[in-house]
Parts: sequence; C-alpha cells; structure tokens
Amino acid sequence: MRTALPVSARFQELDWRPTPLGELVLRRRRDPLDGKDIYEIKLGGEFLMSSLFTVAEEELSRLALAELPGTGLDVVVGGLGLGYTALTVLEDPDVRSLVVIDALGEVIEWHRSGLIPAGATLAADPRCELVNGDFFALMRSPEGLIPDDPGRLFHAIVVDIDHSPRHLLHPGNADFYELAGLHRIAALLRPGGVFALWSNDPPDEEFTAVLAEAFTDVRAEVVSFANPLQDREATNTVYLAKVPA
Repeated sequence: MRTALPVSARFQELDWRPTPLGELVLRRRRDPLDGKDIYEIKLGGEFLMSSLFTVAEEELSRLALAELPGTGLDVVVGGLGLGYTALTVLEDPDVRSLVVIDALGEVIEWHRSGLIPAGATLAADPRCELVNGDFFALMRSPEGLIPDDPGRLFHAIVVDIDHSPRHLLHPGNADFYELAGLHRIAALLRPGGVFALWSNDPPDEEFTAVLAEAFTDVRAEVVSFANPLQDREATNTVYLAKVPA
C-alpha cells in the first residue's frame, strides 16, 4: 500500500494501486458546503463510487429486501465499493447471512484496514463475509457463487458493479445481462427470491423485456436524489425481478 499523501486539509489521496482494470484510487475530500468528509473511489479515471451519492445504492438493498417475507434471509451483494449497499442489507434484522463479492482485493483490503469507514461495521458483523472474486466468472461456474458450497441458493442477489447493462466496466461482463446469464441468476435463487440491479442509466425497455423472459414481477424503479454539484435532481434505476414462489 502506498503511503497516504496529505495534499491539504481539504483533499487527501488515501491509496493508489495499479490493477488490470486500470489505476485504482481511494481519496477523501472535505465538502466545502457542510464540512463533511467525502470518500471517492476511481478506477481507470472514472468514478466508481462517491459517498456524496448513496441514496440509490441504499434503495437497491431496501427495495430488494422489501420483496422478501420472513426471516433467515441469505443475501449476496455483487460489488463492494464504499459499502453502502452491504451496510443497508445488514440493517435488516431478518438477514441471516450476507456474502459480498468484489473483484478488487484492494477495495476489500481498504475496508478491512479501516481506510473506508463502512469497513469497521462490515468486519464486526458476524453475518457478513467479504469475498475477493470475479462475480461474473463465479456466475458462470457450475459450482455457483460459492465454490466451497456448490449449489448454494439465496433469497436475494443484489448487483452494483457495472454502470448499467449497456455501460460495462469490462466487455466480458456483457453475457450476464443476456437471457442465458439471467437464467443463471434465477437458478441461484430460492423460490420467491429476488434479483436486484443498480443502473446509472434511465430504465431500459429492451433490458426489462429480457428480464421478463427469465423472471416474474419485473419492474424498473427510478430513484431520485439531490445532486448539489449540479444543483439539480439526479436519478438512477433499480431493476427488480423475482422467481416464482
């Protein structure tokens, strides 16, 4: 890990790593409007996550879990980021276990070392397991998402990795959003289970139609939130789909 570089009291690069996907940077800056610290992760020059905008990541988990009655829920989150999706899952007392899968071991290390604030809560919760792995490759595996527990099924699979089904971090992820990939997700869900997907783009009718071929009760929820940087309201999309009970 490279030593943190204190540029000023208002900006600090906490770590920088080279990765096969590009340069990975964790930084913290002071919000001039309210004085709060904002954490940001950039990959290959693009923003992966900012703690300034967390509403949609949190709603992704809330909307998915709201579809599930009962207790003892087993959940998978694809994509760790700054941890807001995972934290929201753990806020639900009905959740029995959470597996968070991320391809970037550096991000998991940042959480475990305390560089990212959410890491302390995630590490302290015995229900939560952080796994370094390629979520998309694991989806293609005949053993399923957990190689040490082949065939394990889940009540919810929640994914926040690519920018949208059409704007991918890597072109190799594309098959996940096609019918065969969606059928693989459905096969890993318990009866009545939920698949939830975050997207930075507006609802995509073509993707929603493909979802409906593999799932039931498919819908796209638009989540609105304030964007103080542009002084306007911004939106993300959460796709929700279920398998028959």
